[in-house]
Amino acid sequence: MANNSKLKLHGFNNLTKSLSFNIYDVCYTGDTDTQRDYIRYIDEEYNAERLTSILEEVAGIIGANVLNVARQDYDPQGASVTMLISEEPVLPVGSVSKYEEPGPLPETLVGHLDKSHLTVHTYPESHPDHGISTFRADIDVSTCGVISPLTALNYLIHSFDSEIVTIDYRVRGFTRDVRGNKHFIDHEINSVQNFLSDDTRDRYQMVDVNVYQENIFHTKMMLKELDLNHHVFGDLEQFNEEERAEVLENLRHEMQEIFYGRNIPT
Repeated sequence: MANNSKLKLHGFNNLTKSLSFNIYDVCYTGDTDTQRDYIRYIDEEYNAERLTSILEEVAGIIGANVLNVARQDYDPQGASVTMLISEEPVLPVGSVSKYEEPGPLPETLVGHLDKSHLTVHTYPESHPDHGISTFRADIDVSTCGVISPLTALNYLIHSFDSEIVTIDYRVRGFTRDVRGNKHFIDHEINSVQNFLSDDTRDRYQMVDVNVYQENIFHTKMMLKELDLNHHVFGDLEQFNEEERAEVLENLRHEMQEIFYGRNIPT
């Protein structure tokens, strides 16, 4: 049955701020059994329950109350969570701005966004050629009001083991001041990178494509350094030095294709 009760709004800000992620984990899985084990591991590590917990933390970071949660695990793989949220002032007088940059990391953390939501969908996949498996998570944080999804940036990046991150941030609509003047954005920004922590900027190669007049900001990130201990699923000791170099090259090639969005000849 639909909930017909109305949510009372006060001083509502009509600007909609949307933050969208595509996060990729790239791993070497040398054979069919290892690929299957990797997919099983990802499905367990990022099941609907775990994803719900991540989104609940995001709601807390951006200052939101959770209204409703729908979640689902899928067969053969993947999971989805959708969370409706609403805005509520949570910072006491004298606290730092909700646009303080950068936002918190996971280890520093101790969801009524009006007409707002959090969603996450996962896509584990593999292919028998080249021994590479990938895991993609698509995340959307959409808010209306004075709160900002940008404060959740660092937590989300650190919540997933990410080799490639594609971020889109856009401010839509307008709000009015008491004189009736329209405001199409209510905070300063010239790049998503402004809201990333120093350690994140140090770890990733980044490229911006921004359309300032439309309040559209796009940042692509690719991990600079690869450690085979973290990017080989299974026993690394089975590979000699030549095989390790080949595995590393295959991983870099996969990452570059995802980062640049095109097939690159080997």
